[in-house]
Amino acid sequence: MDTPVANTSSAEIVSKNPATGEVVGRVENFSEANVRLAVETSRTAFSSWKNSSFEERARIVMRAREVILEEMDDIATLITDENGKPFAESLSTEIVPTLDLMQYFARHAKTLLKPQPIGIGLTALMGRSSKLVFHPLGVVAIISPWNYPFTIPMGEVTMALMAGNTVVLKPSELTPLIAVRIANIFRRAGLPENILQIVTGDGGTGAALVEAGPDKVMFTGSVATGKRVAESASKNLIPYVLELGGKDPMIVLEDADLELAAHGAVWGAFCNSGQTCASVERLYVHESIADKFTALVVEKTRALRQGLGDDSSTDVGSMISENQLSIVESHVESFRKEGAQILTGGRRNPAFTGTFFEPTVISGAKNSMRGMREETFGPTLPIATFKTDEEAIALANDTEFGLCASVWSKDIARAERIAQRIEAGTVTVNEVMYTHGIAQTPWAGFKNSGVGRTHGADGLKELVKAQHIHINRFLLVPDAWWHPYGPKAIATFKALAKYFSSGSLLKASLMTPAFVSRVLELRKRKR
Repeated sequence: MDTPVANTSSAEIVSKNPATGEVVGRVENFSEANVRLAVETSRTAFSSWKNSSFEERARIVMRAREVILEEMDDIATLITDENGKPFAESLSTEIVPTLDLMQYFARHAKTLLKPQPIGIGLTALMGRSSKLVFHPLGVVAIISPWNYPFTIPMGEVTMALMAGNTVVLKPSELTPLIAVRIANIFRRAGLPENILQIVTGDGGTGAALVEAGPDKVMFTGSVATGKRVAESASKNLIPYVLELGGKDPMIVLEDADLELAAHGAVWGAFCNSGQTCASVERLYVHESIADKFTALVVEKTRALRQGLGDDSSTDVGSMISENQLSIVESHVESFRKEGAQILTGGRRNPAFTGTFFEPTVISGAKNSMRGMREETFGPTLPIATFKTDEEAIALANDTEFGLCASVWSKDIARAERIAQRIEAGTVTVNEVMYTHGIAQTPWAGFKNSGVGRTHGADGLKELVKAQHIHINRFLLVPDAWWHPYGPKAIATFKALAKYFSSGSLLKASLMTPAFVSRVLELRKRKR
């Protein structure tokens, strides 16, 4: 499959199936010059696309959605081949939420971005009004990750296009063919040329894209790379949204439904082999139920079936690369050395030649341990205990990250009180991880987990610029605070300070004599 922008570079990126090592395909490694060309042609295309109607954009997005439905199995197979995740997860965590997001923003972007009146208090009594109107930004650069190579970029592309922007998408070098497929989907849907372009390549390609001067950068990836993106973008005052790492805590209170919570913990930790920024990476269990709960978690973990993603019975697939697997090995070894106990798993799966690491449950974890501080991004579930709600909150907040968290309890009011004190962008109660799949809800992190938002109305407004329009319909005289100044002007300004600025209509009425005197003065001068 060809990419939407011609590229003369001779360098190649080879995409391999991490489970088998087989070559899935090859794409070109875009040079800096060709990245700049992509941004330039995207900016030219923006001059017409920005004037398209919401209805026209929605028709294209909904046609693209139909293409996905028609080719669902083929797309899911490509995701599994490039990423290694089970076919079931390619459907449930990639295609299903994408289809929902596409219809939501196709149907609601116009309403979400309609002009927004601004209440201006007592100033409105003087014939004034204010509103916000929203304009597309221009060229949006999207740098997307390998862990969700379809749903993350497809969602951001859809939102950017519905807002009237053009897009240059740089996918991970580990999963480039999925991004090429995204471009082909939109081409089949009738998207005009150069509105969406794909620049495949390594980290140098991503750096070149930021340097090429897009109007906004949407980046999903590690904290370290995100800081480099922010530094590069800031040099040219390019705004950005960064969705970065997580070390997400799960708190299980003593009154929780243990069966449900254990099931949620296992899915939250091992979905996509733990390669999710919202994975459960720290599990805190009340000490009174710790033994029983841990036994349930171990039992459910041992029942998971690990295997090739194209096997419909596979629960846990391969990891993305040897490099990522080595990080997991290092963290597990650190847990061992620091006194934690490996209850199940803890090693590369010897039944496979690819990058498979066994789902691993660890007990006796403490926040001081390396594996509880650094993002693991792999199939590990370390468990620690707590005595009180206060201790659970302190343990959960003891991290540089703040993306997601969850609290599990039958006492919803108590769980919500705890949730509101956790320093994370999203906290769920008796749920785990999945809210990225709800198009209407925002996705954002605290601390080092990110800057800005994606999804929801707030995420859509990251992709426009708000313009304030202020109108004066009272044209009889100049404003009371204009020149010339004098005793009546001073008296009026004092009355404004004392009465009008109170925000009270009753108090503001007390300045009527001074205001009328000032207006009469200005009318005389106007003549």
